[in-house]
Amino acid sequence: MEGFDLPSKLLSALRAAADTVRGHDFIQCYSHFDADGITAAAIISKALLREGKEFRMTIFPTLNEEQMKTIEETPSECVLITDLGASYIKRFDALPCDAVVLDHHTVKDQAEKAVYANPHLYGIDGMTSGCGATMAFLFAVTLDESNWDLAPLALAGMAGDRQHINGLSGLNAFVLSGAEQRGLAEERPGSLIPPGKLSESLYLSTDPYIRGVSGSETGTAALLADAGISGDRSQADLTEEEKDRLSSLIALKLISQGVTREKLEELARTRYWLPGWRTDAESLSGVLNAAGRSGEAGLGVAAGMGDAESLKAAEEIDRASSRELLEAVLAVDREGLVQMENIQWFDSSVVGFTGMVCGTAMSYFADPSKPTVGVNTSDPKANASSRATFSLLDAGVDLAEAMSEAARAAGGEGGGHKIAAGGSFPSERVQDFLRAADEAVGRQKKTKN
Repeated sequence: MEGFDLPSKLLSALRAAADTVRGHDFIQCYSHFDADGITAAAIISKALLREGKEFRMTIFPTLNEEQMKTIEETPSECVLITDLGASYIKRFDALPCDAVVLDHHTVKDQAEKAVYANPHLYGIDGMTSGCGATMAFLFAVTLDESNWDLAPLALAGMAGDRQHINGLSGLNAFVLSGAEQRGLAEERPGSLIPPGKLSESLYLSTDPYIRGVSGSETGTAALLADAGISGDRSQADLTEEEKDRLSSLIALKLISQGVTREKLEELARTRYWLPGWRTDAESLSGVLNAAGRSGEAGLGVAAGMGDAESLKAAEEIDRASSRELLEAVLAVDREGLVQMENIQWFDSSVVGFTGMVCGTAMSYFADPSKPTVGVNTSDPKANASSRATFSLLDAGVDLAEAMSEAARAAGGEGGGHKIAAGGSFPSERVQDFLRAADEAVGRQKKTKN
């Protein structure tokens, strides 16, 4: 990995991780079920196969006490976990086997026995400049430089965790630079217009979510008629004049529904084209995310590893998932959010897609002055997701801390990033959780002021 000054302590941790794995014939692996976790799992799986190692990959929807007990009770000589683990470092230290933790979430403890690599440990923001797939990729390249061809998966993981929104930085920028030099990725200008056949892509669009257009055939047709463009056309074959015309109409609609300038600029972000996959990082991320979150994580990992049939099946899941997500967003927009003093929330027990709906609401129709929280009580343990904006972070909001504090107050546990975090707790204690979250965010804002 010459040509880039990676922190020496990170290099040492990566070498220790590679040496640990080389010393075992069988590796018990774990990862997360979102796009970042699935891409990280695919990277690790490809790297271990090439190394001639046997392994088992288990995908978790979260890492809480239940999953941690599963790890502890599974006989292993070497455990490797990606995109999870930061909240349980002491427990990984205590495992009676070698352990490698490659995570990017907020650091709670230092490792004593486990090999632990996390951007935060080296002064790099794991929320914006290094995701789980990034860490998995750096490990893979440390294991063998020939694994550079896995860089597109890392870029998809970055997109899945939305670390590309304001441009790639830190460890992510290093991966992009190397990928571009090797012809594995190229930057392309962004657009407010979603990719694909316009009559379908605008109808199904939740990013951007355009009131009166998303989920409305008549609204979609009217928008295209105003732009003088056929719905059978796609974004890719529009002229620059047509793109400008349609983009302007979309921007006007978004502004009229209260979308911030910050979000409009974000929508026009740079895209990262992956020639070998014949798609961009965001689209690949969406496909793998849909597979992971629909209970088909194994299919998602296989698709990420390049299996054509698995990729085709994952794309079908993504199409169906896009419709379900749209219905969930429409339902929450229709019902509205419950306003508290410092947060706003909705019940996602029926609609599902808690985190994704939370992000869409925060960006397109929620009060931008408050973080948005979604709570799902369809299981005995409630699961909550929260989203903020960079403006809210500037105002002092730290959702990783707020969710951790609120979940503990409700008898559970939580964490994540400043801008996106979650927690789980007994379903009967939802109100305790919400009160504690509201108080925590209010206190954070007052402390900042």
